[in-house]
Amino acid sequence: MSITLPGPTLGVVGGGQLGRMLGEAAAPLGVELVVLDPTPDCPATPVVSDQIVADFDDPEGVRELASRVDALTFEIELADPDLLADVSAEYDLPVHPDPDTLRTIQDKLVQNEALADAGIAVPDFVPVATADGLERVAEEFGGVMLKAREGGYDGRGNAPVEGPEDAADALDAVGGDAMAERFVDFEREIAVMGVRGADGETRTYPVTETLHREEILRESVAPARTGDSVVAEAEAVARDVLDTLDGRGVYGIELFETRDGEVLVNEIAPRPHNSGHWTIEGARTSQFENHVRAVLGWPLGPTDLVAPAVTANVLGDVDETQPATLRGVDQVLAAPDADLHWYGKDNVRPLRKMGHLTVTAGDGAGGDGDNVDRDALLSQARTLRDGLTFRDS
Repeated sequence: MSITLPGPTLGVVGGGQLGRMLGEAAAPLGVELVVLDPTPDCPATPVVSDQIVADFDDPEGVRELASRVDALTFEIELADPDLLADVSAEYDLPVHPDPDTLRTIQDKLVQNEALADAGIAVPDFVPVATADGLERVAEEFGGVMLKAREGGYDGRGNAPVEGPEDAADALDAVGGDAMAERFVDFEREIAVMGVRGADGETRTYPVTETLHREEILRESVAPARTGDSVVAEAEAVARDVLDTLDGRGVYGIELFETRDGEVLVNEIAPRPHNSGHWTIEGARTSQFENHVRAVLGWPLGPTDLVAPAVTANVLGDVDETQPATLRGVDQVLAAPDADLHWYGKDNVRPLRKMGHLTVTAGDGAGGDGDNVDRDALLSQARTLRDGLTFRDS
């Protein structure tokens, strides 16, 4: 392949914060983005060439997008894999990751079955469709996490079931067919951002520790505060996942580290992921730049750690939806090792992801993280993040 600049135009189904950061990464490469999103003036619009206002699965809108670009990808699992496959054939257009992979990921039961069939460890799971069935499973497993088979992501569509008495309410909460997973007694949650490029080349970013509360990712610590054997196992599992799924691009692979040191796959996102936002400052090539490179079939950038990093999400701390004005920004901008990312959303609502900040280790920290106090980095990130507010007073 002979690459020249200006580069091609990349179409993205979805124009939220991930589309925004893809646009920021694509511009220095000479790549223009056109996004499709149902929200007028979506977060990506300030940094991309154009937006098509249409639903993620709108046939007319997706075909218009396909007619204007040289390659197509998506930043949200609500894209329609059948429609993407159709436009790929109609317009002779590369679509990555492969629509079949999106189809697999969209159904959590199908996803787990595919992983288990490939010999990749996942928590014990069973499909459930009735309260009676869920009661029996919850009693047998001693408690389960109920997950909606379709439509849930980033913690949405999940409900814990500690005993049979919780079954009916949990099934109502997730709605429709669901999958029950045995509760995992985990030491920590970790993640690996993996990327597949042209000719099957794969690379992984350093293993990241992810800290959740109320099913929402609050902070990420890279490298993870865990042992070498767990790191090696997590990297191996991530490569097995990349070998199992089809199509180029970045994959967010969320994992459990059990108290016995075993690594289990929790969920997979066939796109850049919140767990990898630290790579913008902390890695040689960000997950967003590597996704652009991979989808276009360009050489992948190195995924090496530049400096240990902690990312803290900026969430809506309001009681009800209101126009978004973030206060307390001065202290973040004054911190020498902190970087702030604003997602450009007009309205804030309770716990909505509005941005993030990343604190990196200072000069001379080294690229392996072994000699860096990541607890101190996490504390600094939390202090800076907790000083931000959308409240009037």
